[in-house]
Parts: sequence; structure tokens; C-alpha cells
Amino acid sequence: MPIERELLEQTCLQTLRETNLNGLGERSIGKVRDSYIADERRYIVVSDRVSCFDVVVGTLPFKGQVLNQIAAFWFETTAAIAKNHLIAVPDPNVSIVQECRPLPVEFIYRGYLTGSTSTSIWTAYDKGERNYCGHTLPDGLHHHEQLPMPLLTPTTKAPMGEHDQLTSREALISQGTISEERYDEAATLVGKLFTEGQSWAESRGLVLVDTKYELGLDADDQLIVIDEIHTPDSSRYWYRDAYERAMSEGKDPQALDKEYVRHWLGEHGYRGEGPIPEIPIEVRCEAARRYIEAYEQISGRKFEPNTEAPEPRIRRNLGL
Repeated sequence: MPIERELLEQTCLQTLRETNLNGLGERSIGKVRDSYIADERRYIVVSDRVSCFDVVVGTLPFKGQVLNQIAAFWFETTAAIAKNHLIAVPDPNVSIVQECRPLPVEFIYRGYLTGSTSTSIWTAYDKGERNYCGHTLPDGLHHHEQLPMPLLTPTTKAPMGEHDQLTSREALISQGTISEERYDEAATLVGKLFTEGQSWAESRGLVLVDTKYELGLDADDQLIVIDEIHTPDSSRYWYRDAYERAMSEGKDPQALDKEYVRHWLGEHGYRGEGPIPEIPIEVRCEAARRYIEAYEQISGRKFEPNTEAPEPRIRRNLGL
């Protein structure tokens, strides 16, 4: 049974925008996650903030719960392929993870010629560019078409409030950002994860279009998957049947990710610069519904929303 619209509207009034969990450890704030470091562990609180164009543009009801639980699902599902940082999930919005040293690169895997941002592969291709992050693209491809082969297109990791920059394997190595050996090791690892993600999505009637991976090094200097994996924030999903129908009709595929919010912002003149338009409650609720639908479709599990006031609940579950 779909989540009730009335519940989504009510929860818009008590979304988890930020936390201040005194006594848990040193706090650091990201675009979506608040982290607290203590005793060589990191407590990640996944807020309801939504980030588009590398800017926090508002909140969505239950978004943090969905992201935290779908990341946990994927960490569990891919554990045989890659070691990850997850230790425990003590609260719907919280993960306890292993502290590590993040690599200064985000690994973006793309399977389709799509996107709406200024850095997207489709935007570059539509402008006539045929070299993208070190990859040569053939002429004659169409919007949303599957690429001849999946491409790894890395970006730099920008501080909060700044934009990630497209780069390439060659540029990262020549600048000394990462060694050739480490980059190639990471590329092999994320390639396996993307293949597994696409295969799983296919079995669930979905297309994993593209995704972002973040990696770190553990105490033994071994690669470990961190942050999130294959969530609607870090990934683009389409319904397989709807994608094929949209392509035959020359339309945009239906997305199960935050592309819906990006499109709304773009239609209202916002692409990461200037004042942020206030996102109306009906758009926030529809976006939340899509996040929940993505969780259920991907995992095969029913989303059970926790409707308690989030910060008191988190404090109780963490023993604060």
C-alpha cells in the first residue's frame, strides 16, 4: 500500500534538516550527512536535506530514512565484491561506520548518454564535445541512449558549497592527486560494483543509469567503499519498460531519483547559482514518494516510516 499523502505532508513540517548531538563526538557537516567522529568510528546521520547542483535546496520527508536504509541494503548485497565501512544501523537515519581516509576522487560510472546538469555527459555531447573525461565518444548518439560501453568519469571532491570538477584518469595521475596503481585498483573495484548494480537493477525491472562511488583506505591501506552506494541520491534509475517506451516516443524516461527535483528547479530558472526557489509541498511530497518507491522497487522490501520526532529518537537509540 503506497504511503499516504497526508502523512508525507505532515512530515514536511518536521523533517530532519540538521543535528547537534552533543557528546557524540566532533561534528562535520556535508551536503546531506552530519558526521560525528569518536573512538575510531564515525556516526553518520543521514538528514532529509536534498542537494541539487551541489547546493542544498531544501528537505524531503523521510528522505534520510530511505537513503540510510537503501545504502545499508546495498552494502550488504555487495559485501562479497567490495569491503565497505558499515558496522551497524542503530536508527533509521543513522549508520555507525569504520573511520578511514577518503580518496580525493569521486568515481562516476555512466551507462547512458543522459543528464541535465552543466557537467553531464549529455550536455557536453549536445554541445559537440566528443572527448569526455578522457573518453572519445562517437558521433550519432542520441539523448538517453545507452553508451557503447559504461564509462568511468571521475571528478574532484569539492568542499561543501563548491562544485565538483570533471577530470580524467590522466589528469589525476599527472597532478599527483592519486597514484596510477591506486587509481587503476579503484577503477577495477567500482567497475565490478557497477556491473553488479546494473544486473540487480535489471532483475528488479529497473535500469541503473549512472552512479557515484566514494572510496577510502582503511588502517591496512586497503580500499573500502564509503558514504553511500546505489542510492537515489548517488544514482539515476529508470523503469526498464518505461525507458523503452519513452525512447520510442522521443520522451524523457521516468526517473526514480532526485532528477525530478532538478527538473523542477531548472524549470524555475535555478541551476546552482543565485537565490533558491522555495520548493512547494506538493513537489516535496512527490519527490519523497519517488524515493520511497525506489527503495521498495530496488530492495523488494516495504518501507516502514518511523514518524517519531527524529532528533529525540536518534538520541535515545544512540544512548545519548
